[in-house]
Amino acid sequence: MGADRYDAEHHPVRVPSARVALSSASVYPESTAFAFEIAARLGYDAIEVMVGIDPISQDVEAIKHLVDYHGIPVCAVHAPCLLITQRVWGSDPWHKLQRSAEMARVLGGDVVVVHPPFFWQRDYAQRFVVGIAQLEADTGVAFAVENMYPWRASRREMQVYVPTWNPVDHDYANVTLDLSHTSTAGDDPISMVHELGARLRHVHMTDGSGSAKDEHLVPGRGNQPCAELLELLATQGFDGNVVLEINTRKAPSRTARQTDLAESLAFTRLHFAAASIR
Repeated sequence: MGADRYDAEHHPVRVPSARVALSSASVYPESTAFAFEIAARLGYDAIEVMVGIDPISQDVEAIKHLVDYHGIPVCAVHAPCLLITQRVWGSDPWHKLQRSAEMARVLGGDVVVVHPPFFWQRDYAQRFVVGIAQLEADTGVAFAVENMYPWRASRREMQVYVPTWNPVDHDYANVTLDLSHTSTAGDDPISMVHELGARLRHVHMTDGSGSAKDEHLVPGRGNQPCAELLELLATQGFDGNVVLEINTRKAPSRTARQTDLAESLAFTRLHFAAASIR
């Protein structure tokens, strides 16, 4: 597939070659296997594997079987850096990143998504920026550092990420932009796209209402400029990955979960387009 899917002389819009993928986190508490099944059924281009507490998500051979069976590739691996995955693949964060890169290479993915360190991970945090650059050089995989947010309780705000929750001002070659996190942090994702330029490698398409909680709403159901951001990326010819990472944990049924995933995909495909330049 070329840079544009449509011939600009015959069609009013052009769509970049970036894949629209589904994060396996979007089906929780369903399994990683279900994520592949539903992604293939709905027409997603690829999967981002969230390495988590589901044993399948930690097993490269099991994931390879799912790729082959459903005919849907893996575009990225999300390293196990959530609070609930602190013990997945051991306690050494560098070992987790190395295993994530190995999984990505074996599965054909080109990105590992990683969060900034928690402040209590002192040794890891001290070397994080330099260490990420070294891992990219050693593995050939892009480690796209994700924007996060301050933790809030009542009127108090706590900075738990080091060096900060916002990767824009730090020397990362590759960044993941998450629109639920920009909502919680009160950041402007459009400005972040402009500031990041070519360093923007990966997008978590989702939404938020400005709550102190990390909501991961279906795009279009919150207050983030999801449509505008997708159109901007299309105008720029973005060729990274656009990954739907929504929260369907409270969906009342599997049918309702599938509806949310289908709506998210339809929204993204609709707005990830730009006027052709004639």
